[in-house]
Amino acid sequence: MKALVLAGGLGTRLRPFSYSTAKQLIPVANKPVLHYGLEAVRDAGITDVGIVVGGTAEQIRESVGSGERFGLSVTYIAQEVPMGLAHCVAIAQDFLGDDDFVMYLGDNLVLGGIQGVVDAFRGARPAATLMVGKVGNPAEYGIAQVDGADRVTAVAEKSPEPFSDLAIVGVYVFSPTVHEAVRRNALGSRGEYEITDAIGWLIDHGHPVTAHTCADYWRDTGRVSDLLDCNREMLRLLVPGIHGRVDADCEILGPVRIEEGARVAGSRIRGPALIGRSAVVSGSVIGPHTSVGDHCVLTDAGVEGAILLDGASVRGVPAIRDSVIGRGAVVDRADESHHLVVGDRSRVVIRS
Repeated sequence: MKALVLAGGLGTRLRPFSYSTAKQLIPVANKPVLHYGLEAVRDAGITDVGIVVGGTAEQIRESVGSGERFGLSVTYIAQEVPMGLAHCVAIAQDFLGDDDFVMYLGDNLVLGGIQGVVDAFRGARPAATLMVGKVGNPAEYGIAQVDGADRVTAVAEKSPEPFSDLAIVGVYVFSPTVHEAVRRNALGSRGEYEITDAIGWLIDHGHPVTAHTCADYWRDTGRVSDLLDCNREMLRLLVPGIHGRVDADCEILGPVRIEEGARVAGSRIRGPALIGRSAVVSGSVIGPHTSVGDHCVLTDAGVEGAILLDGASVRGVPAIRDSVIGRGAVVDRADESHHLVVGDRSRVVIRS
């Protein structure tokens, strides 16, 4: 079995971050979301991985490399224009050959991994097995209708009138039969070749499609709110440890990890919280549910429920909550007026 990991796409819902960073590389608990997916593939016993890349290909290549450090062998597959998930399967056919394969959306995080859905497919070997999970807003997802025997009887993509509350999680397992379904696929109303249309073709032509319910936490990290939620969940699994320098005048409460080279002085850190390598924290209150990236600087700051990407700095701002601060960004306090440099599609809220 092979894996096809999708790491193209524009990430429009994550702007302005995705203007400069591949959305799959935005970190959760100081690790890129894509890396969690690659580790899940490896842990399921799959080592031959194709990664579909687009305009951020060089960033993905730099982050993943040959795949050796993940225990994988990686082949990169270029998608010149993002034209849907079924299009990804079509352009990857030479890599996939006649093998069964997992398709994993690289901006998804599945806490329990993918071993369960892979085992379910191998046990029955249908044409496809979909990982599904209940959601409260099914109109925002591809959805599946599933009978009492776990057979998928219908699928739809972001239907305004959803017939099911079972979302298709971003993990699919396919037999080579899917290639014919993809070849028969027409361009959808959204201007993409939808994988749900290919799955619908399989169902309509009598090929068995089954569902495997995801019992663990999962998220599509397509929005800032999803990133923050994932960050909270992953910090619950944090292995505490003080590997940097913490002065005696600090207070460390709950599970906190301070990485090598970090320095903390005159501060209160409430876990779960993660302080990255070579970060400097002084006179600040951090956490809970906060990850501070490498080389960040926080002085007289208060940060809670937030993600700070590498090199960010916060000075003199005491109440930052539920926020994402980008790489190298500076947040400073102004005594009289606000001086702002705000990127496209950003959101700034200032309260006096």
